[in-house]
Amino acid sequence: MRGETKHRDARETMIAWLAIGVLALTVAGCARPDWIEQTLVTVDVTGAWEGTFTRVGAYGPGGIQLTLQQGGAKVTGQLTMSFSMLPGTRPIEGTVNGDVFRFRTADGRVTGELQVNGDEMSGSGMAPAGEAQYSLRRRP
Repeated sequence: MRGETKHRDARETMIAWLAIGVLALTVAGCARPDWIEQTLVTVDVTGAWEGTFTRVGAYGPGGIQLTLQQGGAKVTGQLTMSFSMLPGTRPIEGTVNGDVFRFRTADGRVTGELQVNGDEMSGSGMAPAGEAQYSLRRRP
């Protein structure tokens, strides 16, 4: 009888550890869709883009150009703004999540969150003089 009890206790312990393992795998599996959603890339923004940025409350639009290279969700490139407090070209880094391109300059003074639709993208962000609206088209 004592041998049976020992065998039963070992079996119950093994079943308990197996249940804990299944539970751990289930919890880990639940977190996976968030990771997938964060790395989902449905557009490619590689290339040269040209358009305008309009500062809220300011006179007239300024010109903006982006030259972008994309590898997976990561984007690097150059931003050139005319008619701005920050004229000239500066490096930018960004990401693509789904069909949204987010970028910022190294100093954080220019940012954007743009919805990409084929060869066009538009959205809002911050420029040196405050909030800005962007509208760009990919150059052929």
